[in-house]
Amino acid sequence: MALARRGSRKPAQYDLPRPEGELIWAHATSLQKAAALMQLFALLATQRPGLNLLLTTAPGVAQPDHIKSNMIWQVIPEDAIADMTEFFDHWRPDIGLWTGGDLRPAAIELAARRDIPLLLLDAEAEALEDARFRWLPDISRSVLQRFGRVVAVDQAAAQRLGRIGLSRANIDVLGAMQEGGRALPCDETKREALAQKLGNRPVWLAAMAQLDELGMISQAHKAALRLSHRQLLILVPDNPDEGAEMVRKLNKWGWRTAVWSKGQQPEEETQVLLADTYGEMGLWYRLAPVTFMGSSLIPGFGGRDPYEPAALGSAILYGPNVGRYLSAYSRFVAAGAARIVKDADSLASALAVLSSADQAAAMAHAGWDVSSVGAEVTDAVIEMLHDALDLGEIR
Repeated sequence: MALARRGSRKPAQYDLPRPEGELIWAHATSLQKAAALMQLFALLATQRPGLNLLLTTAPGVAQPDHIKSNMIWQVIPEDAIADMTEFFDHWRPDIGLWTGGDLRPAAIELAARRDIPLLLLDAEAEALEDARFRWLPDISRSVLQRFGRVVAVDQAAAQRLGRIGLSRANIDVLGAMQEGGRALPCDETKREALAQKLGNRPVWLAAMAQLDELGMISQAHKAALRLSHRQLLILVPDNPDEGAEMVRKLNKWGWRTAVWSKGQQPEEETQVLLADTYGEMGLWYRLAPVTFMGSSLIPGFGGRDPYEPAALGSAILYGPNVGRYLSAYSRFVAAGAARIVKDADSLASALAVLSSADQAAAMAHAGWDVSSVGAEVTDAVIEMLHDALDLGEIR
Protein backbone atom coordinates (compact mmCIF):
# COMPACT_ATOMS: atom_id res chain seq x y z
CA MET A 1 0.00 0.00 0.00
CA ALA A 2 2.98 2.29 0.55
CA LEU A 3 3.74 1.92 -3.16
CA ALA A 4 0.19 3.08 -3.95
CA ARG A 5 0.33 6.43 -2.12
CA ARG A 6 0.76 8.25 -5.40
CA GLY A 7 -2.32 9.24 -7.33
CA SER A 8 -4.06 11.99 -9.20
CA ARG A 9 -4.25 15.34 -7.42
CA LYS A 10 -7.57 16.23 -8.97
CA PRO A 11 -10.59 14.61 -7.28
CA ALA A 12 -12.54 12.23 -9.49
CA GLN A 13 -15.85 13.38 -10.94
CA TYR A 14 -18.63 10.82 -11.17
CA ASP A 15 -21.49 11.83 -13.46
CA LEU A 16 -23.89 9.16 -12.22
CA PRO A 17 -25.03 8.54 -8.64
CA ARG A 18 -24.82 5.14 -7.03
CA PRO A 19 -27.99 3.26 -7.99
CA GLU A 20 -30.40 2.14 -5.31
CA GLY A 21 -30.33 -1.49 -4.27
CA GLU A 22 -27.65 -4.14 -4.57
CA LEU A 23 -24.62 -3.27 -6.68
CA ILE A 24 -22.11 -5.75 -8.09
CA TRP A 25 -18.71 -4.39 -9.10
CA ALA A 26 -17.08 -6.49 -11.83
CA HIS A 27 -13.71 -5.81 -13.44
CA ALA A 28 -12.69 -7.07 -16.89
CA THR A 29 -9.30 -6.97 -18.59
CA SER A 30 -10.72 -7.45 -22.11
CA LEU A 31 -13.91 -7.02 -24.11
CA GLN A 32 -14.34 -10.79 -24.19
CA LYS A 33 -14.29 -11.01 -20.40
CA ALA A 34 -16.55 -7.97 -20.14
CA ALA A 35 -19.11 -9.69 -22.37
CA ALA A 36 -19.01 -12.81 -20.20
CA LEU A 37 -19.48 -10.72 -17.03
CA MET A 38 -22.40 -8.82 -18.54
CA GLN A 39 -24.10 -12.05 -19.53
CA LEU A 40 -23.50 -13.48 -16.05
CA PHE A 41 -25.04 -10.37 -14.53
CA ALA A 42 -28.05 -10.47 -16.87
CA LEU A 43 -28.86 -14.00 -15.71
CA LEU A 44 -28.39 -13.12 -12.05
CA ALA A 45 -30.52 -9.98 -12.41
CA THR A 46 -33.50 -12.04 -13.57
CA GLN A 47 -33.34 -13.82 -10.21
CA ARG A 48 -32.68 -10.71 -8.10
CA PRO A 49 -34.90 -7.79 -9.16
CA GLY A 50 -33.30 -4.39 -8.56
CA LEU A 51 -29.75 -5.68 -8.95
CA ASN A 52 -27.26 -3.32 -10.65
CA LEU A 53 -23.85 -3.80 -12.26
CA LEU A 54 -20.83 -1.50 -12.11
CA LEU A 55 -18.51 -2.78 -14.85
CA THR A 56 -14.95 -1.49 -14.93
CA THR A 57 -12.45 -2.26 -17.65
CA ALA A 58 -8.72 -1.84 -17.93
CA PRO A 59 -7.41 1.31 -19.67
CA GLY A 60 -7.43 0.87 -23.43
CA VAL A 61 -10.41 -1.50 -23.48
CA ALA A 62 -13.32 -0.05 -25.46
CA GLN A 63 -16.74 0.43 -23.99
CA PRO A 64 -18.69 -2.83 -24.35
CA ASP A 65 -21.81 -3.01 -26.47
CA HIS A 66 -25.29 -3.58 -25.08
CA ILE A 67 -24.96 -1.60 -21.85
CA LYS A 68 -28.41 -1.89 -20.26
CA SER A 69 -30.18 0.54 -17.96
CA ASN A 70 -29.13 -1.46 -14.89
CA MET A 71 -25.46 -1.42 -15.93
CA ILE A 72 -22.83 1.31 -15.48
CA TRP A 73 -19.47 1.21 -17.25
CA GLN A 74 -16.27 3.11 -16.56
CA VAL A 75 -12.52 2.68 -16.92
CA ILE A 76 -11.03 1.62 -13.61
CA PRO A 77 -9.19 4.46 -11.84
CA GLU A 78 -5.44 4.49 -11.35
CA ASP A 79 -4.35 1.95 -8.75
CA ALA A 80 -3.58 4.55 -6.12
CA ILE A 81 -5.02 4.92 -2.64
CA ALA A 82 -6.62 8.33 -3.24
CA ASP A 83 -8.22 7.31 -6.54
CA MET A 84 -9.56 3.99 -5.33
CA THR A 85 -10.78 5.50 -2.05
CA GLU A 86 -12.91 7.99 -3.99
CA PHE A 87 -14.11 5.13 -6.19
CA PHE A 88 -15.31 3.05 -3.25
CA ASP A 89 -16.69 6.06 -1.36
CA HIS A 90 -18.90 6.86 -4.34
CA TRP A 91 -20.04 3.44 -5.54
CA ARG A 92 -20.08 1.39 -2.29
CA PRO A 93 -20.41 -1.99 -4.08
CA ASP A 94 -21.85 -4.99 -2.24
CA ILE A 95 -19.53 -7.50 -3.90
CA GLY A 96 -16.52 -7.52 -6.23
CA LEU A 97 -15.61 -9.83 -9.14
CA TRP A 98 -12.24 -9.85 -10.86
CA THR A 99 -11.50 -11.71 -14.09
CA GLY A 100 -8.10 -12.92 -15.15
CA GLY A 101 -4.83 -11.27 -14.22
CA ASP A 102 -3.61 -7.67 -13.94
CA LEU A 103 -4.34 -7.71 -10.22
CA ARG A 104 -4.31 -4.23 -8.72
CA PRO A 105 -3.15 -4.35 -5.08
CA ALA A 106 -4.64 -1.02 -3.96
CA ALA A 107 -8.06 -1.76 -5.47
CA ILE A 108 -8.22 -5.24 -4.00
CA GLU A 109 -6.79 -4.28 -0.59
CA LEU A 110 -9.11 -1.31 -0.14
CA ALA A 111 -12.12 -3.42 -1.15
CA ALA A 112 -11.17 -6.06 1.39
CA ARG A 113 -10.72 -3.47 4.15
CA ARG A 114 -14.30 -2.35 3.49
CA ASP A 115 -15.50 -5.95 3.90
CA ILE A 116 -16.55 -6.21 0.27
CA PRO A 117 -16.64 -9.94 -0.58
CA LEU A 118 -14.25 -10.66 -3.47
CA LEU A 119 -14.30 -13.44 -6.04
CA LEU A 120 -11.52 -14.08 -8.58
CA LEU A 121 -12.60 -15.73 -11.83
CA ASP A 122 -10.61 -17.21 -14.72
CA ALA A 123 -7.40 -17.62 -12.72
CA GLU A 124 -4.77 -18.85 -15.18
CA ALA A 125 -1.24 -19.98 -14.40
CA GLU A 126 0.24 -17.49 -16.88
CA ALA A 127 -1.74 -14.58 -15.47
CA LEU A 128 -0.46 -15.36 -11.99
CA GLU A 129 3.15 -14.80 -13.14
CA ASP A 130 2.87 -11.02 -12.82
CA ALA A 131 6.24 -9.39 -13.44
CA ARG A 132 5.41 -6.59 -11.00
CA PHE A 133 5.28 -9.09 -8.13
CA ARG A 134 8.41 -11.15 -8.82
CA TRP A 135 10.70 -8.90 -6.83
CA LEU A 136 8.23 -8.76 -3.93
CA PRO A 137 6.64 -12.25 -3.95
CA ASP A 138 4.66 -11.63 -0.75
CA ILE A 139 2.54 -9.08 -2.64
CA SER A 140 0.97 -11.70 -4.89
CA ARG A 141 0.22 -13.92 -1.88
CA SER A 142 -1.35 -11.18 0.18
CA VAL A 143 -3.40 -9.86 -2.75
CA LEU A 144 -4.73 -13.30 -3.71
CA GLN A 145 -5.61 -14.12 -0.11
CA ARG A 146 -8.06 -11.22 -0.14
CA PHE A 147 -10.36 -13.22 -2.41
CA GLY A 148 -12.89 -15.35 -0.59
CA ARG A 149 -12.90 -17.82 -3.47
CA VAL A 150 -10.80 -18.28 -6.58
CA VAL A 151 -12.12 -20.04 -9.69
CA ALA A 152 -9.19 -21.62 -11.56
CA VAL A 153 -9.39 -22.54 -15.23
CA ASP A 154 -7.44 -25.79 -14.79
CA GLN A 155 -5.34 -27.86 -12.38
CA ALA A 156 -2.13 -26.08 -13.42
CA ALA A 157 -3.56 -22.78 -12.20
CA ALA A 158 -4.82 -24.41 -9.00
CA GLN A 159 -1.37 -25.85 -8.30
CA ARG A 160 0.24 -22.47 -8.94
CA LEU A 161 -2.21 -20.86 -6.49
CA GLY A 162 -1.33 -23.51 -3.92
CA ARG A 163 2.39 -22.83 -4.31
CA ILE A 164 1.73 -19.12 -3.81
CA GLY A 165 0.08 -19.96 -0.52
CA LEU A 166 -3.68 -20.13 -1.08
CA SER A 167 -5.69 -22.73 0.76
CA ARG A 168 -6.91 -25.47 -1.56
CA ALA A 169 -10.29 -25.22 0.18
CA ASN A 170 -10.75 -21.75 -1.35
CA ILE A 171 -9.98 -22.84 -4.92
CA ASP A 172 -12.52 -24.23 -7.38
CA VAL A 173 -11.32 -25.74 -10.67
CA LEU A 174 -14.30 -25.05 -12.94
CA GLY A 175 -12.80 -23.88 -16.23
CA ALA A 176 -12.93 -20.54 -17.97
CA MET A 177 -16.00 -18.37 -17.75
CA GLN A 178 -16.90 -17.68 -21.36
CA GLU A 179 -19.66 -15.78 -23.02
CA GLY A 180 -22.32 -18.16 -24.19
CA GLY A 181 -25.58 -18.07 -26.00
CA ARG A 182 -28.87 -17.67 -24.20
CA ALA A 183 -31.91 -18.11 -26.38
CA LEU A 184 -33.69 -14.85 -27.10
CA PRO A 185 -37.41 -15.08 -26.34
CA CYS A 186 -40.19 -15.01 -28.90
CA ASP A 187 -43.96 -15.22 -29.11
CA GLU A 188 -44.46 -18.94 -29.74
CA THR A 189 -47.97 -18.47 -31.10
CA LYS A 190 -46.63 -15.96 -33.62
CA ARG A 191 -43.75 -18.29 -34.55
CA GLU A 192 -46.05 -21.27 -35.13
CA ALA A 193 -48.40 -19.25 -37.30
CA LEU A 194 -45.59 -17.81 -39.41
CA ALA A 195 -43.81 -21.16 -39.74
CA GLN A 196 -47.05 -22.74 -40.95
CA LYS A 197 -47.55 -19.93 -43.47
CA LEU A 198 -44.02 -20.33 -44.82
CA GLY A 199 -44.35 -24.09 -45.06
CA ASN A 200 -41.27 -25.58 -46.68
CA ARG A 201 -40.03 -22.35 -48.25
CA PRO A 202 -36.25 -21.85 -47.93
CA VAL A 203 -35.50 -18.88 -45.66
CA TRP A 204 -32.37 -16.91 -44.88
CA LEU A 205 -31.96 -13.96 -42.54
CA ALA A 206 -29.91 -10.76 -42.90
CA ALA A 207 -29.78 -9.46 -39.33
CA MET A 208 -28.87 -5.95 -38.15
CA ALA A 209 -28.15 -4.78 -41.68
CA GLN A 210 -26.95 -1.28 -42.46
CA LEU A 211 -28.47 0.77 -45.27
CA ASP A 212 -25.14 0.77 -47.13
CA GLU A 213 -25.08 -3.04 -47.04
CA LEU A 214 -28.49 -3.36 -48.65
CA GLY A 215 -27.16 -3.39 -52.22
CA MET A 216 -24.83 -6.34 -51.56
CA ILE A 217 -27.55 -8.24 -49.68
CA SER A 218 -29.96 -7.62 -52.56
CA GLN A 219 -27.46 -8.91 -55.15
CA ALA A 220 -26.77 -12.03 -53.07
CA HIS A 221 -30.50 -12.73 -52.73
CA LYS A 222 -30.98 -12.34 -56.48
CA ALA A 223 -28.29 -14.98 -57.05
CA ALA A 224 -29.84 -17.26 -54.41
CA LEU A 225 -33.22 -17.08 -56.19
CA ARG A 226 -31.66 -18.55 -59.31
CA LEU A 227 -31.04 -21.76 -57.35
CA SER A 228 -34.26 -21.67 -55.34
CA HIS A 229 -36.93 -19.42 -56.78
CA ARG A 230 -39.16 -19.66 -53.66
CA GLN A 231 -36.45 -18.51 -51.23
CA LEU A 232 -37.45 -15.75 -48.79
CA LEU A 233 -35.10 -13.15 -47.34
CA ILE A 234 -35.99 -11.84 -43.89
CA LEU A 235 -34.26 -8.47 -43.62
CA VAL A 236 -33.81 -6.85 -40.20
CA PRO A 237 -32.41 -3.29 -40.22
CA ASP A 238 -29.90 -2.47 -37.52
CA ASN A 239 -31.91 0.73 -37.07
CA PRO A 240 -35.64 0.08 -37.62
CA ASP A 241 -36.08 3.79 -38.34
CA GLU A 242 -34.25 3.14 -41.63
CA GLY A 243 -36.87 0.61 -42.64
CA ALA A 244 -38.84 3.05 -44.79
CA GLU A 245 -35.73 3.94 -46.81
CA MET A 246 -34.89 0.26 -47.22
CA VAL A 247 -38.40 -0.43 -48.54
CA ARG A 248 -38.07 2.45 -50.99
CA LYS A 249 -34.81 1.03 -52.34
CA LEU A 250 -36.13 -2.53 -52.49
CA ASN A 251 -39.21 -1.42 -54.40
CA LYS A 252 -37.06 0.59 -56.79
CA TRP A 253 -34.99 -2.54 -57.47
CA GLY A 254 -38.13 -4.54 -58.23
CA TRP A 255 -38.44 -6.67 -55.12
CA ARG A 256 -41.85 -7.88 -53.95
CA THR A 257 -41.69 -6.81 -50.32
CA ALA A 258 -43.83 -7.25 -47.20
CA VAL A 259 -43.33 -4.87 -44.26
CA TRP A 260 -43.78 -6.50 -40.86
CA SER A 261 -44.36 -3.25 -38.94
CA LYS A 262 -47.40 -2.59 -41.15
CA GLY A 263 -48.94 -5.94 -40.32
CA GLN A 264 -48.11 -7.41 -43.73
CA GLN A 265 -47.50 -11.15 -43.99
CA PRO A 266 -45.12 -12.91 -46.38
CA GLU A 267 -47.31 -14.34 -49.13
CA GLU A 268 -46.20 -16.91 -51.69
CA GLU A 269 -45.06 -14.20 -54.10
CA THR A 270 -43.19 -12.21 -51.39
CA GLN A 271 -39.43 -12.22 -51.92
CA VAL A 272 -38.31 -10.01 -49.01
CA LEU A 273 -39.90 -9.63 -45.58
CA LEU A 274 -38.69 -6.41 -43.96
CA ALA A 275 -38.74 -7.07 -40.21
CA ASP A 276 -38.50 -3.47 -39.04
CA THR A 277 -39.60 -3.84 -35.40
CA TYR A 278 -37.80 -3.98 -32.06
CA GLY A 279 -37.49 -7.01 -29.78
CA GLU A 280 -38.35 -9.82 -32.19
CA MET A 281 -34.92 -11.20 -33.09
CA GLY A 282 -35.74 -14.44 -31.26
CA LEU A 283 -38.54 -15.02 -33.78
CA TRP A 284 -36.40 -14.43 -36.86
CA TYR A 285 -33.46 -16.56 -35.69
CA ARG A 286 -35.86 -19.44 -35.04
CA LEU A 287 -37.31 -19.24 -38.54
CA ALA A 288 -34.03 -18.97 -40.48
CA PRO A 289 -31.58 -21.89 -40.71
CA VAL A 290 -28.94 -19.48 -42.09
CA THR A 291 -28.18 -15.98 -40.75
CA PHE A 292 -25.94 -13.33 -42.23
CA MET A 293 -24.89 -11.02 -39.38
CA GLY A 294 -24.92 -7.52 -40.81
CA SER A 295 -23.08 -4.36 -39.77
CA SER A 296 -20.00 -6.29 -40.91
CA LEU A 297 -19.60 -5.86 -44.68
CA ILE A 298 -18.69 -2.19 -44.31
CA PRO A 299 -16.35 -0.65 -41.73
CA GLY A 300 -17.44 1.52 -38.84
CA PHE A 301 -19.95 -0.70 -37.03
CA GLY A 302 -17.84 -3.54 -35.61
CA GLY A 303 -20.25 -6.39 -36.33
CA ARG A 304 -22.99 -7.82 -34.16
CA ASP A 305 -23.21 -10.59 -31.54
CA PRO A 306 -22.89 -14.07 -33.14
CA TYR A 307 -24.04 -15.87 -30.00
CA GLU A 308 -27.62 -14.80 -30.69
CA PRO A 309 -28.17 -16.89 -33.86
CA ALA A 310 -25.94 -19.72 -32.60
CA ALA A 311 -28.09 -20.22 -29.50
CA LEU A 312 -31.15 -20.68 -31.70
CA GLY A 313 -29.74 -23.11 -34.26
CA SER A 314 -28.88 -20.82 -37.15
CA ALA A 315 -25.68 -21.17 -39.20
CA ILE A 316 -23.64 -17.94 -39.25
CA LEU A 317 -22.25 -15.86 -42.11
CA TYR A 318 -20.47 -12.57 -41.44
CA GLY A 319 -18.40 -9.86 -43.08
CA PRO A 320 -14.76 -8.89 -42.40
CA ASN A 321 -15.51 -5.90 -40.13
CA VAL A 322 -16.31 -7.53 -36.79
CA GLY A 323 -13.67 -5.96 -34.57
CA ARG A 324 -15.93 -5.65 -31.53
CA TYR A 325 -16.70 -9.39 -31.61
CA LEU A 326 -13.52 -10.73 -33.18
CA SER A 327 -12.73 -13.22 -30.41
CA ALA A 328 -16.29 -14.58 -30.53
CA TYR A 329 -16.26 -15.02 -34.30
CA SER A 330 -12.84 -16.67 -34.06
CA ARG A 331 -14.31 -19.29 -31.72
CA PHE A 332 -17.15 -20.03 -34.11
CA VAL A 333 -14.86 -20.21 -37.15
CA ALA A 334 -12.49 -22.60 -35.37
CA ALA A 335 -15.46 -24.86 -34.60
CA GLY A 336 -16.75 -24.77 -38.17
CA ALA A 337 -19.85 -22.83 -37.12
CA ALA A 338 -19.30 -19.58 -39.03
CA ARG A 339 -18.03 -18.53 -42.45
CA ILE A 340 -16.69 -15.15 -43.52
CA VAL A 341 -17.94 -13.42 -46.67
CA LYS A 342 -16.52 -10.26 -48.20
CA ASP A 343 -19.00 -9.04 -50.81
CA ALA A 344 -22.20 -9.90 -52.66
CA ASP A 345 -20.56 -12.69 -54.70
CA SER A 346 -19.04 -14.49 -51.73
CA LEU A 347 -22.28 -14.09 -49.76
CA ALA A 348 -24.19 -15.64 -52.66
CA SER A 349 -21.67 -18.51 -52.85
CA ALA A 350 -22.02 -19.19 -49.13
CA LEU A 351 -25.81 -19.20 -49.40
CA ALA A 352 -25.54 -21.70 -52.27
CA VAL A 353 -23.42 -24.04 -50.14
CA LEU A 354 -25.79 -23.72 -47.18
CA SER A 355 -28.84 -24.38 -49.33
CA SER A 356 -28.00 -27.98 -48.50
CA ALA A 357 -29.89 -28.76 -45.31
CA ASP A 358 -27.09 -31.06 -44.13
CA GLN A 359 -24.47 -28.32 -44.50
CA ALA A 360 -26.56 -25.75 -42.63
CA ALA A 361 -27.43 -28.23 -39.88
CA ALA A 362 -23.79 -29.19 -39.35
CA MET A 363 -22.78 -25.53 -38.95
CA ALA A 364 -25.73 -24.84 -36.66
CA HIS A 365 -24.89 -27.84 -34.46
CA ALA A 366 -21.27 -26.69 -34.16
CA GLY A 367 -22.49 -23.22 -33.24
CA TRP A 368 -24.73 -24.61 -30.53
CA ASP A 369 -21.77 -26.50 -29.03
CA VAL A 370 -19.73 -23.28 -28.87
CA SER A 371 -22.56 -21.22 -27.42
CA SER A 372 -23.26 -23.73 -24.65
CA VAL A 373 -19.64 -24.01 -23.43
CA GLY A 374 -19.17 -22.36 -20.06
CA ALA A 375 -22.78 -22.71 -18.93
CA GLU A 376 -21.79 -24.88 -15.95
CA VAL A 377 -19.18 -22.35 -14.84
CA THR A 378 -21.71 -19.53 -15.08
CA ASP A 379 -24.29 -21.46 -13.05
CA ALA A 380 -21.75 -22.25 -10.32
CA VAL A 381 -20.62 -18.61 -10.08
CA ILE A 382 -24.24 -17.44 -9.87
CA GLU A 383 -24.76 -19.69 -6.84
CA MET A 384 -21.66 -18.20 -5.19
CA LEU A 385 -22.96 -14.70 -5.85
CA HIS A 386 -26.35 -15.49 -4.35
CA ASP A 387 -24.61 -16.68 -1.18
CA ALA A 388 -22.38 -13.64 -1.04
CA LEU A 389 -25.24 -11.18 -1.50
CA ASP A 390 -27.44 -12.99 1.03
CA LEU A 391 -24.78 -13.66 3.66
CA GLY A 392 -22.21 -10.93 3.03
CA GLU A 393 -19.43 -13.43 2.34
CA ILE A 394 -18.30 -15.78 -0.41
CA ARG A 395 -18.30 -19.39 0.66
